[in-house]
Amino acid sequence: MKQPFASFDDLEDFFTRMASPGIRPGLERIARLLTLLGNPEKSFPAIHIVGTNGKGSTAAFTERILRESGYATALYTSPHLESPAERLLLNGTPLSVEEWSSCAFDVEDALKKDPTLRSDPPTFFEIVTATAFLLCGRFGVDVAVVEAGLGGRLDATNLLGDVRLTLITSISMDHMDFLGDTLESIAAEKFAVMRKGMPALFSGTPASLVPLFRSTANENGAIPNITAELCSCEAIRNDSGELAYTYRINHPALQSPIGRDGNQTGEGAVIPVSTCLRGMYQIENSALAISGALLLASRFQKITTESIRKGIAAARWPGRFETIHSNPPLVLDGGHNPGGVEKLTESLAVVYGGKKIGVVYGCMKDKAYPECLALLRKVCSRLYCVEVPGNPRSARPELLAETARDSGWSPEEISVLHDPLEGIRAACLSNDVVVCCGSLYLIGYVKSRLSLVNKERNE
Repeated sequence: MKQPFASFDDLEDFFTRMASPGIRPGLERIARLLTLLGNPEKSFPAIHIVGTNGKGSTAAFTERILRESGYATALYTSPHLESPAERLLLNGTPLSVEEWSSCAFDVEDALKKDPTLRSDPPTFFEIVTATAFLLCGRFGVDVAVVEAGLGGRLDATNLLGDVRLTLITSISMDHMDFLGDTLESIAAEKFAVMRKGMPALFSGTPASLVPLFRSTANENGAIPNITAELCSCEAIRNDSGELAYTYRINHPALQSPIGRDGNQTGEGAVIPVSTCLRGMYQIENSALAISGALLLASRFQKITTESIRKGIAAARWPGRFETIHSNPPLVLDGGHNPGGVEKLTESLAVVYGGKKIGVVYGCMKDKAYPECLALLRKVCSRLYCVEVPGNPRSARPELLAETARDSGWSPEEISVLHDPLEGIRAACLSNDVVVCCGSLYLIGYVKSRLSLVNKERNE
């Protein structure tokens, strides 16, 4: 019998050795592998989440609502910030490396026995996805909330066999090499995952894509819904460490499932909610999750207004306007494309308007950093260019600084420091608020070492 891996780093190395390198969109490899494993992707109901920005937060809200409703849940997301264990949570808890190892060895055996997959192995993401689906099946979850990796139509997660609801977050320009160079082509790849006879819910951002969403839903036989048509968000406040608002039902599609706990039901009914996730963009993400839960409630009948409120309040999602309460405050945000950075700057203006904000910025060299740097200049007064140590995709800080000057930053506002921790240290000395953003890889690197920074700041 094979011995389990000693750590998740060892498990990640094992997956990497089995996989073909790079990103290779397509479903042939993962479909063949899942068949060899007995099609675990068909053994559990799923909510599938696609989009450009907000997928992880929406997934976290949705999973926690279902968990607070009494369902055994799985949450599958990517990438991880600090440990591969984060990618799959069962009832909010990571599995042990021993549990992962058992299914990983089954995947290895399937790959070794098949000549086609030996000559053309699945990618890292495909292998991790197949292993996660195998774990979901073996643990017998009531429902899995699954975030797509890249795109949708050709993403490994699109082989889910029992999708009950498709949630589509905001869409913007990203991964153009794989998804197309127009907003419409990118949206088409994501809208393609909608399932026949099942509800699909689009955030409606941007509104220009709503006609394409409706036409694609009709072609697929899905039931289209737009968040803004189902609800409104009122009495918004962002203070005292939380974001709060009133969710109001505006559409009869949501009237019948709600009210089992004795609360008001039907059009005009309201659900007061609050969350510790303070980015203003979480209004859109949480409203998408709430609307999705109400659409699901006829099939998942333990969902109530109370479980929705508890789920939104209890949801956690690190690295998205995550605030480290220190002096000065440190905000960690994984915004890595213009759409995400624009939402970040809107939140900074609301929560920290009038404060001197320093931004520690590092990103991957294939991202649209000129646009991101120009957006950050609107609310930030100092820029500290860094890189993600050990990541060959990371853009050089010197290039970021040069680009920043072309994007409206003056030379005296820019520092080049390479090491993210050095950037944070420097930023803390001369700013009221410090923001670290540009890449989830950067946020993961910083989070795993924050204790060192905090210790130095407290000495």
